[in-house]
Amino acid sequence: MAVAKRIAALDSGTDIAAHVDALDWSQITAELDTQGSAVLKGLLTADQCRAVAALYPDDTHFRSRIVMGRHGFGRGEYKYFSYPLPDLIAQLRPALYAHLQGVANRWNEAMGIDIRYPAAHAAFLKRCHEAGQARPTPLLLQYGNGDYNCLHQDLYGEHVFPIQVAILLSEPGRDFTGGEFVLTEQRPRMQSRAEVVPLAQGDAVAFAVHHRPVQGTRGSYRVNLRHGVSRIRSGQRHTLGVIFHDAK
Repeated sequence: MAVAKRIAALDSGTDIAAHVDALDWSQITAELDTQGSAVLKGLLTADQCRAVAALYPDDTHFRSRIVMGRHGFGRGEYKYFSYPLPDLIAQLRPALYAHLQGVANRWNEAMGIDIRYPAAHAAFLKRCHEAGQARPTPLLLQYGNGDYNCLHQDLYGEHVFPIQVAILLSEPGRDFTGGEFVLTEQRPRMQSRAEVVPLAQGDAVAFAVHHRPVQGTRGSYRVNLRHGVSRIRSGQRHTLGVIFHDAK
């Protein structure tokens, strides 16, 4: 019965694509270009956040569980969803991709990278799957007191979509304290720049997976990015990660 209620909350008839379309994509695109990240305010409702987070104990939704400390990734754990994805996540992925695909293509052009991404996410997934990257990468992360996520990049194979999205499912100050989303950016011959992105429950952050272009005096050059989560001071934090390429 509890599982049925969670699925009902996830499949409540909300038009996810229309909600994504209504976001201020001009502002989001401008922030991605200037900062390498952008906040998507109120991407999910509080009820949707709680419903997704409540899936974590039910292994029938997932293909694998990773305990970060066993691999030197930090402390905490996460699970990769299996196909078919829960409906809300299955709708979010192509809806977000449709708006980020143009940014990704423009970034690659500026960096002199020949790869271009098709308009539809299904076509990009077909490219991944034909190359042997067929395992789904959307994931649900769970952190407790003292947990953290080391700076890293989510690459998974030859085919990488250069932007991903993380959605905060828990409420800061009520469910947990600490646990800020952190980006670092390494520019050539310069010290690293850190960016802390404040999020409320239901907010998402779109950010560069690996690198992005920055305009210099002699044209564009690549900067390298990593992301992570600072130490949880108290409580429990859940995050939904939406990665657009699949894994080998």
